[in-house]
Amino acid sequence: MKRIGRLAPSPTGALHLGNIRTFLIAWLQMRRAGGKVLMRIEDLDHPKHKAGADAGLLEDLVWLGFDWDGPVLRQSARLPLYRDALRRLAPLYPCFCSRADIQGAQSAPHPGEVLRYPGTCRGRARPPAPDRVPAWRLPLTAQDDGRYVDAFAGAQTQTAAQRTGDFVVARGEDPAYALAVVVDDAATGVTDVVRGDDILPVTPAQIVLYHRLGLTPPTFWHMPLVVGPDGRRLAKRHGDTRIAAYRAAGVPPGRILAALARSCGWKASPDTTLRDLIPCFDLSTIPHEPFVWHDALL
Repeated sequence: MKRIGRLAPSPTGALHLGNIRTFLIAWLQMRRAGGKVLMRIEDLDHPKHKAGADAGLLEDLVWLGFDWDGPVLRQSARLPLYRDALRRLAPLYPCFCSRADIQGAQSAPHPGEVLRYPGTCRGRARPPAPDRVPAWRLPLTAQDDGRYVDAFAGAQTQTAAQRTGDFVVARGEDPAYALAVVVDDAATGVTDVVRGDDILPVTPAQIVLYHRLGLTPPTFWHMPLVVGPDGRRLAKRHGDTRIAAYRAAGVPPGRILAALARSCGWKASPDTTLRDLIPCFDLSTIPHEPFVWHDALL
C-alpha cells in the first residue's frame, strides 16, 4: 500500500522555523518512502486566522522547495463531511463551561497543560448560561480507551478519559479541530501523520473518534518542538523567526534547510535543496528533546 502523508498548516499567521522543521520531517519521510504528500489548509473559523495568510504560507513553502501531490484541500470547503460525522457520533451533550471554569476545577494545573474536562455539564437538566453558544462534547464510555503506541514518542499509557475527559467535537454548529482532522485524514487515505508533540495530549481523544466512526487510525509520529534559549516554545519573544522575514533579509533557503537538517542529525551544506536531503533522511538520528534555536545556527 502506498504511504500517504500530509502537510496541514493553519492560516493563523506566517510560518516560522518550528513549523518548517516538522514539515521538513513529514515531507522527507514520504518522499524517501516513495509516498504521496497532500496539502491541507486548516482554515475552519478561528479567531486567530488572518486574511491572506494561506497564500503567504504556500509561497513560503514553495520558496523552500516543498511540493505536494494533488490540489490544495481546504477545511472550509469540507463542512458537510464534518457535520455528517457529528450526526454519526450522536448523542452529544452541550457544555456551557468557559476555559476559566474548567481550569478552576483542576488540581493545580500547570502552564500550557491540556485541561481535563471534569464532566460538569454532563447530565445537566438545564443550561446555566442559555445565551452562551454551547460546545458539544462526546460522552466517553468504558470502551473508549484511546491508548496507542506513537511511532516516535513511544507508548501513550493514559486513556482519553485520563487525558482530556469528555472532549469537544463542535462549538455551536462549527466542527472542532479534533474531529475535522480525523475526518480529513481518513477521507484522504493518510497513513502517516507527522506533527508537533504539542498535539500528543489530545491524540488519545482522536483515536477514540477513529474507532467511534469505524475508521482506521494512521501511524502517528509526534516530533519535539523548536524552542528558544529559555526553553519555551518558539515565539515572537525570541525574535523574528518567520520564513517571510528571512526571505526579506536575503537569507537563502539552503541555509535554513541546512540548519534544520543539522538539528535532525543530518549533514547538509548551506546550498542544499530539499531534494538533496531525501537520501539523508533517518528518523533514528532525530533527538527526542526539543530543539533550541538561535539565529547563529544559520
